[in-house]
Amino acid sequence: MRTIENVNLKYRTVILRCDLNVSIKDGKIIDDTKIKSSLKTINYILDQKAKLVIMSHLGKIKTEEDKKKNDMRIVYKRLKELLPNQVKFINETSGRRLKKAVRDLKYGEALLIQNTRYEDLKKNKESSCNRRLSKYWASLGDIFINDAFGTIHRRHASNYGISSYLPSAVGFLVQNELKNLNRLDNPKRPFVVIMGGSKVSDKIGIIQSLIKQADYILIGGAMAFTFLKAKGYKVGRSMYEEKYIDYCKDLLEHYEDRIILPTDLYGAFEMNEEASLVLQDVDSVPNNYIGLDIGDETIKLFKSILKNTKTVFWNGPLGYYEYEKFRYGTNEILKYLKETTETVILGGGDIVGCSNLLGYTDDFTFVSTGGGATLSYLENHHQPGLENM
Repeated sequence: MRTIENVNLKYRTVILRCDLNVSIKDGKIIDDTKIKSSLKTINYILDQKAKLVIMSHLGKIKTEEDKKKNDMRIVYKRLKELLPNQVKFINETSGRRLKKAVRDLKYGEALLIQNTRYEDLKKNKESSCNRRLSKYWASLGDIFINDAFGTIHRRHASNYGISSYLPSAVGFLVQNELKNLNRLDNPKRPFVVIMGGSKVSDKIGIIQSLIKQADYILIGGAMAFTFLKAKGYKVGRSMYEEKYIDYCKDLLEHYEDRIILPTDLYGAFEMNEEASLVLQDVDSVPNNYIGLDIGDETIKLFKSILKNTKTVFWNGPLGYYEYEKFRYGTNEILKYLKETTETVILGGGDIVGCSNLLGYTDDFTFVSTGGGATLSYLENHHQPGLENM
């Protein structure tokens, strides 16, 4: 795989695909980690006296209203603070004005273009990897650098499409992601996977991939209820997926000694922040009960398995962390891993956001910037966004 350091960028026009898909609330960026994570590659290219064209998506674009909510100018304002006098913005994704803006760049300057998914309003040109759009974007530069790990599992015009027409390489962020995730190909043992979040259906591929090499898989979050239902437990009004009960039964039949489920739960009888916290054993869940976190005995059980573990991969929180009272289980296990485990990799789902919120992110070996991309890469290293590198 060709890397950015193996390509001559001096006095060239470089197209850089970043993942600047930041979290926004009330018109403000609430987490600029993705922007900061892109700076090493951006600064390296600018130091080579190249002209730099930066591309990224932001949110999903299905309507004109989506364009207003996902305008890349909010990212530009933050990027401009981090790179004063070096970055410009253009409210275009194609056309003559964009070509002229690229041509007029000085060497050592960057141009952030508007949200690549604006092109999805024109027959999904970005997401369907439209050939004409791919060739147009490639025509803007001499070299393509893909540093958007979060989209490597997508065959889009702004990654796979451009790389089909230009000499291409990966940036520093993607290199770092691959280096750290590849640790899980041959992990130090015992190797434990922690799986949380809401849906089994989102994680079939990764479960099938990791269950063969993991010593244990600890399951929490809402996805645990589909497994508990498969074992014949009543789950009350807790979230589960009826369609995947048979799949969970099959997994439990073949790997029951490796799959560890909650034995008790914290939950409530109403789904709101003010609801009273109720601790319940899994074998006596009332019909109107909603499980929202793992309980004390489950925390003890999980800690006993993690006690001598050398490597942990964690995807998805163990409770409904959007409500403070249901972050307890996730917080307890994060704190325990910080103190006891040699290699901890967080990736996919909301576990990274939860870890950021609870202040643990800097305590672990690696925190992936990818969501679905992380799981897709671990399931199969051959990803569309890496094919032409």
